[in-house]
Amino acid sequence: MTATAYQQAKESLTQTPKTWLITGVAGFIGSNLLETLLLLNQKVVGLDNFATGFQHNLDEVQSLVSPEQWTRFNFIEGDIRELAHCENACAGVDYVLHQAALGSVPRSIADPINTNDTNISGYLNMLVAARDAKVASFTYAASSSTYGDHPALPKVENAIGNPLSPYAVTKYINELYADVFSRTYGFKTIGLRYFNIFGKRQTPDGAYAAVIPKWTAAMIVGDEVFINGDGDTSRDFNFIENAVQANILAATANDEAKNEVYNVAVGGRTTLNTLFIALQESLAVNGVTYSQDPMYRDFREGDVRHSQADISKIQNVLGYAPQFDIILGIEKAMPWYVESLS
Repeated sequence: MTATAYQQAKESLTQTPKTWLITGVAGFIGSNLLETLLLLNQKVVGLDNFATGFQHNLDEVQSLVSPEQWTRFNFIEGDIRELAHCENACAGVDYVLHQAALGSVPRSIADPINTNDTNISGYLNMLVAARDAKVASFTYAASSSTYGDHPALPKVENAIGNPLSPYAVTKYINELYADVFSRTYGFKTIGLRYFNIFGKRQTPDGAYAAVIPKWTAAMIVGDEVFINGDGDTSRDFNFIENAVQANILAATANDEAKNEVYNVAVGGRTTLNTLFIALQESLAVNGVTYSQDPMYRDFREGDVRHSQADISKIQNVLGYAPQFDIILGIEKAMPWYVESLS
């Protein structure tokens, strides 16, 4: 069997290790990237201010890698809103994976100033620091929120609408800055438009928690589950390991693949009603019975009704091949949720 592009990339990295910077390393996506890279014997610098990340995420990664692999990790507690912190973190780095951001549409509606400060000013600091450090590649977390009110499905990278939240505005401006840095400075980047990523170490706590960990945590303890709207809202839910693959492929891509944005998803569409049943069934397999019906309430401000990605571009250009659909992802994540959230 021919090795996949991802297998080839991992084998190459194992043979020729690199130095990586992960911003937002203590967060959900950042800590999963850290785990994978350390298991590949890479050297990793991590930057985080613990605004939305957690020390226990780093502690969990430490428990999953060898002591020798852990010595290859250098953590810097710092803030991307401080240029000096960004410059310090970028020194001597080959590949940057910029994940640090204030996520959540509702959070951005409630506090647009802080969202802007982190997601635009902080992002610009990272672009400048990485450019000046002459890193080999800069991959950043973009967002499916950029599609805004564009009605077409599936979502194709070159067709976007009007943004529906301050968060969406910030992620679109990230893409504009990336394009300007390519044209003005010759500094090429890759943006990954994430679609509803889920998996281990995604927090269920707080007002801005993502739907899968929030519902799963509620089901485990027998609390009510609330669905915003009629339950027919749909999303392209994407398991974290698919997103890790996309980051590694993007970071190691050739220059012809850069100065682009790519959808990162599975190309499917799951309604909230279907998701509720899938979580309920997976919990039952893991020994947790939840028999309550969901509670329906008003649609949430700023939410897109339907979201589904066309992933042909990232498949054709980067060789991305998602290994987990929504059901396989939930199946793999559920034991972690049950153990961690019980």
